[in-house]
Amino acid sequence: MPSKDTAEKRIKQSEKHHERNVATKSKIKTAFKKAIDAVEQGKTEEVKDLVKTAVVAIDTAASKNIVHRNKAARKKSRLMKKANEAAKK
Repeated sequence: MPSKDTAEKRIKQSEKHHERNVATKSKIKTAFKKAIDAVEQGKTEEVKDLVKTAVVAIDTAASKNIVHRNKAARKKSRLMKKANEAAKK
């Protein structure tokens, strides 16, 4: 148990931040998987919207430093690559 009030407050804050970060990372994973599934199933109408949703989720997390900006760029790049390959078919 922390002996100072500020230490107690920091623990509460870090728990809140942890919950928020976990939720955001989960959102990214879900959006990414939905977009990849749509690409693999050949649902061309849905792909554009799902990719856009995934990119927004990734950018938001990167701007809030929940994921590193290079990881965000890598995820977006891989997603766009698959989406563009599917669009060519």
